[in-house]
Amino acid sequence: MANLKEIRNRITSVQSTMQITSAMKMVSAAKLKKAQDAITAMRPYAEKLTELLQSVSATLDGDAGGQYTAQREVNKVLIVAITSNRGLCGAFNTNVIKQVKTVAESYAGKQVDVFAIGKKGNDVLRKSYSVVANRSDVFDTLTFDNVAEVANLLTDKFVSGEYDKIEIIYNQFKNAATQVVQTEQFLPLAPMESEAASAGDYIFEPSKEEIVLTLIPKSLKTQLYKSVRDSFAAEHGARMTAMHKATDNATDLRNQLKLTYNKARQAAITGEILEIVGGAEALNG
Repeated sequence: MANLKEIRNRITSVQSTMQITSAMKMVSAAKLKKAQDAITAMRPYAEKLTELLQSVSATLDGDAGGQYTAQREVNKVLIVAITSNRGLCGAFNTNVIKQVKTVAESYAGKQVDVFAIGKKGNDVLRKSYSVVANRSDVFDTLTFDNVAEVANLLTDKFVSGEYDKIEIIYNQFKNAATQVVQTEQFLPLAPMESEAASAGDYIFEPSKEEIVLTLIPKSLKTQLYKSVRDSFAAEHGARMTAMHKATDNATDLRNQLKLTYNKARQAAITGEILEIVGGAEALNG
């Protein structure tokens, strides 16, 4: 059994860890509220924009998407991996990295590159894949303009023919304890289908073709921004949950150490009493 000093040191160490994990949990909880409100408010807009784009394009004849819908033979694939800049958030980053590797394996024999958004994904994936860029600075100031800049860069890579397909992999925020890994096709745009053409007779100004070509870039920027926002909220949810579990585990460990300490102290006291009694009997004898 460890001596009392060692146990006291371990108890002090565990209590210090508890203070850190508890503080990190409260910080993530505060940031989660703001991030959750942002993604919750944005989702209806993103969904409505996509619905409007599909509704208008469904009434057009031929290829209305132009260069954004060009279906080419897939030889070069770019995977946009959205992770976090910091750790201590459970399996948040690991799940995305595993999904990136799974998707990359599905393109066996093709050129697969990675565009990293987040330091954790960049640090791991660069060991196995060619990381063409790392835009972890997006999370420093998470605004639509900063993400739109990245979306424009990705769009240029596809339009110029540098890549034939671009996919986004990220954690979608479901609730504070649940994150769902999503894989979405960014470019080319999937064929737009509609169950039925619009029944109303509308006058479009400008033309429907111009409306679609204007909405597509905006829709792509919104899609990427929603993905980054989802990942940002999911990160804080994962970290809050991980720190909550870590605090609970530290509490259990501290209680076990205190019990062990009390047993060791009692055993030491009992041993000292036995030595005193034995010495007294020896003197009396």
